[in-house]
Amino acid sequence: MNICIFGDSITYGAFDTEKGGWVNRLHLYLDSKNDFEDEVYNLGISGDHTEGLLERFDSEAKFRGSDFLIFAIGINDSQFVISENQNRVLLEKFEQNIKELISRARKITNKILFVGLTPVDEAKTVPIPWDTDKMYKNEYVEKYNSKIKEICESEAVEFIDIFSDMIKENYTSMLVDGLHPDAKGHEWLANRIVSEIKLWH
Repeated sequence: MNICIFGDSITYGAFDTEKGGWVNRLHLYLDSKNDFEDEVYNLGISGDHTEGLLERFDSEAKFRGSDFLIFAIGINDSQFVISENQNRVLLEKFEQNIKELISRARKITNKILFVGLTPVDEAKTVPIPWDTDKMYKNEYVEKYNSKIKEICESEAVEFIDIFSDMIKENYTSMLVDGLHPDAKGHEWLANRIVSEIKLWH
């Protein structure tokens, strides 16, 4: 089975110095369970959001003959741009984009899963030190996460609510810079997501 996982830098595995992120950890897990029958393609791009993903989705997903599509996208959409006094991708547009992703995905496969957004440590992300005109706040992350959940429920698409689960943990200790998980954080994500992946085998 070809599994294509689309997302951003967290999907890509940034800052996991041990095993290359939750996607690679998932790949290693599936290899150990399925005798290398699954191909996992990490299609996470740093800084990506739903607008960018829509531009590349069709060619990347169809080229790989996707049997199972996983989306982990949205935290960069929720990013607040201070000079513009608005989120990077407005919530209404974000909703349209998520619905469009589901529509396009269904033309390829019925096996679709959305991974919810991760909370941030606002002490380090308001603003973000590498671009002080932008910030990530849990108020916005949760709003965009809830929108994904709402759409998935209405579209009967599987959704893993990472935000609600992770916020209950000592999650700030699992973040490198307030936004990106460290190796421990990626291990937590992989374990949480693996429990859902089992549904497809």
